[in-house]
Formats: sequence, structure tokens, C-alpha cells
Amino acid sequence: MTKYCYALDLIDDDSLIEEYVAYHKSIWPEITKSIKDAGIEDLEIYLVANRLFMIMIVNETFSFAKKTTMDENNSKVQEWETLMWTFQQALPTAQKGEKWLLMKKIFQLD
Repeated sequence: MTKYCYALDLIDDDSLIEEYVAYHKSIWPEITKSIKDAGIEDLEIYLVANRLFMIMIVNETFSFAKKTTMDENNSKVQEWETLMWTFQQALPTAQKGEKWLLMKKIFQLD
């Protein structure tokens, strides 16, 4: 199993943040299925202020290329991503079109 951590910001508006959280309390079943089908075993999202932190545990079948292709060919995932982008905003260091940015691990307790 491999762990990836990502960061992303939400638009700094309390009502939008509440709505975003509500969507994630009742995530669409097609989205959950697409996540699992990509080889993602566990996925958690944490929130502080308007900053999101995502932890993703993947199995040996997962690849970023596979996930990207699957998402591009799944209309429900595209619909979800378009909807979520109305709440999200790129981090200041993101390139054009980038959303979640992969974080670099700098410490692990031995």
C-alpha cells in the first residue's frame, strides 16, 4: 500500500464551505465506485478554515495515469468535479488547471 497526501483550498466563504462539507456527507455512489475501481483503498479529507488535506491509500493496481483516464471517460465524475470546482480554489503555487496538489512528506516518526 502507498499513501499520498494532497492539499487544496476552498473559497473562503462559510456558506460555501458548509455546502461542500454537506456534499461529502452524501457523496454520490458513482464517485465512491470510481475511487475504489481506481485502486484507492482508503481516502480521507480533513478541513481547517478553508484548507483541505486529503490522505489517499492505494493498492498496487493504482496509477495516476489510470485514474486520469478513468475520470476523463466517466461523465458522472466529470459532473462531480465541475460541481466541486464551484467550491474549490487552487493553491497559490498551482499551475493553471491544477486542483489537488501532491504534498511532499518531510517527517515520519520512527
